Amino acid sequence: MTMAWADAAERFDLDETLRTALHGDMQAINACIECCDAHADADPDRVALRFERRDGTGRTLSFGALRELSARFAGLLAARGIEAGDRVGGLLPRVPELLVTILGTWRAGAVYQPLFTAFGPKAIEHRTATAGTKLIVTDAANRPKLAELSVPATIVVTSGGASGTDLDFDAELAGQSPEVAPVMRRGDDPFLIMFTSGTTGPAKPVMVPLRAIAAFKGYMTQAVDLRLDDRFWNIADPGWAYGLYYAVIGPLSLGVATTFYDGPFTAESTYGLIAKLGITNLAGAPTAYRLLLAAGPELALPVKGRLRAVSSAGEPLNPEVIRWFAEHLDVTIHDHYGQTELGMVLCNHHGLSHPVQPGAAGFAVPGHRIVVVNEDTLEELPVGEPGILAVDRWNSPLFWFDGYWNMPTRSLTERYYLSGDTVELNADGSISFVGRSDDVITSSGYRIGPFDVESALIEHKAVVETAVVGKPDPERTEIVKAFVVLKPAYEPTPELAEELRRHVRARLSAHAYPREIEFVDELPKTPSGKLQRFILRNQEKAKAEARAAG
Repeated sequence: MTMAWADAAERFDLDETLRTALHGDMQAINACIECCDAHADADPDRVALRFERRDGTGRTLSFGALRELSARFAGLLAARGIEAGDRVGGLLPRVPELLVTILGTWRAGAVYQPLFTAFGPKAIEHRTATAGTKLIVTDAANRPKLAELSVPATIVVTSGGASGTDLDFDAELAGQSPEVAPVMRRGDDPFLIMFTSGTTGPAKPVMVPLRAIAAFKGYMTQAVDLRLDDRFWNIADPGWAYGLYYAVIGPLSLGVATTFYDGPFTAESTYGLIAKLGITNLAGAPTAYRLLLAAGPELALPVKGRLRAVSSAGEPLNPEVIRWFAEHLDVTIHDHYGQTELGMVLCNHHGLSHPVQPGAAGFAVPGHRIVVVNEDTLEELPVGEPGILAVDRWNSPLFWFDGYWNMPTRSLTERYYLSGDTVELNADGSISFVGRSDDVITSSGYRIGPFDVESALIEHKAVVETAVVGKPDPERTEIVKAFVVLKPAYEPTPELAEELRRHVRARLSAHAYPREIEFVDELPKTPSGKLQRFILRNQEKAKAEARAAG
C-alpha cells in the first residue's frame, strides 16, 4: 500500500545510525556496515549479488560471503599503507570483484573512486591525478590504460592478469584475514569521490559524505519502491552516479540483492535476464527504454506483466515510452530527476501516492524542498513561469552536496543550489522539466523546450531516437533543427522529412516544429547514455559563423 506523498514528506524512516550521521559530527558510521555487515549479521546467507555473464553462466554471493571478502580486501589496503580518507579506484566491469573492491574500500574507511571502463587513458589520468588515487583495481583488458599515470598508484589486477610489479587480486586476498573491523567515520566524512560528466570544461570532483546514504535509502524506498521480496536490476553502470548510488548503495543498504550483468546492452539480453532472474523492479536510462521500444512488442511479450515497477533517470522520459511500457509490458514507468551533485531529488514516486502529470518530473523526494527560482534575483517563481530548478538548502535536511572538492562552486548560494536546468512549477505542486537552460530554443520570441519536440518525433513510427537543438537564424534568432535516427526499414528521404515536420506541427504547435531535419546514423552521447545536445548545437553555431564570415 502506497503512502501519501504529503505524509512521507513529514518524516523519514531512518535507523538510529543514519539519523546520527545526518548531524555529521559523530564517529558512528561505516558504509560497509550499512551495505553489508548489518545484513550479514541478520542473515549471512541472504543473497546480496546476482551476477550474470554474457555467456549465460553466473553465480550469487551472500552478504556473509561479501563480509569476509571485503575484510580481506581491507586487509590488503592496510598492508599497502592505505589509510582512512585515501582514494581507491575501481576500473572494472560489472563483476563480483568490483563489489568486493567497493565494500572493502569502505570497510577500511577509504574513499571509493569509480573509473568507468569506457574511459580512455586521458579521462582516467585527469580523475586519478585530481583525486590523488593511491591504489587501483583493474583487469587485464583495462590495465594498459594505466600505463602513463602522472601520480603513481599501486595496481591490483584481477583474474590472474597481474604482471611485473602489479599485485594479483586473488593471491593478495587469500593472504589476508577474513576478519577486519570496519573503520568508523563521521557522517560528513567522504566515502565516494565522483566526477561530473564535464560538459563544460574538465570533469569536476564531488566528495560524497557518508550521510548521503540516508538520502539514497529514501529514494529507493519512496521513489523506486524497492521491497525485500523484489528482484532488482538497475541497468546503469556503477562507473557512474546513478549506477553506483542506486545499483550498489541503494539496494544493499536496504538488504536487497543487486544484479550485475557483464555484457553489452541489447533488447534480447535485457528481456532474457528479466525472464531468467525473475526481475520485478527495473531501473535505467531512457536511452535503454527507447531501444526496447524500437525492438518491437514481439520481444517484450514473454515478460509482459512480470515487472512491478520501472524507473527512469538520466534525462526526461518521452511520453511515448510511458504509453508503450503500459501497453506492451503492462507496467508503469516513472520519470526521476537528479544529478551527480544531488542524487535523485525530483520524482514520480512508485512508493508514494500523488498525482502523476504526463511530462512532469514529479514531486520532491521527502527530505528535500525543490523550488523554481529566477536565476538572476533568486526569487522563487509562481506556477507557470519558467526558471531554474533549485534546492532550498535551508529546508532540505537530506541534501548533502557542499560544493566541488578543491574548486569554486558557482551553483551554490547561501540558500540555494542552482541546478542549471530550466523547469516550471505546475498548479498541483509538481515540477515539469523544460530543458537545460542552454538547451532551450528561442525562436521568434517563443521559448521552445527540445524535450517536447523530441517526444513528438519519437512517436512517429519511423523514428528510433532524436535530438533537437536551436540553429542560429538571422530572422528568428534560432530555428528548431532535429537530428533523427531512423529505424532500419525507413529511408532518409525529403518526403519523410516533410512528413515528420507535419507530424510535429500537428502534435505540438506551428512555432515548435523542426524547420530543418538532418538524418544521422547516431547521436552524440556521454558514456552513460545521456544526449549531448551541446555538441550538435555548437556544430550549428560554427557553421553559421563560417557562413557569416563568407
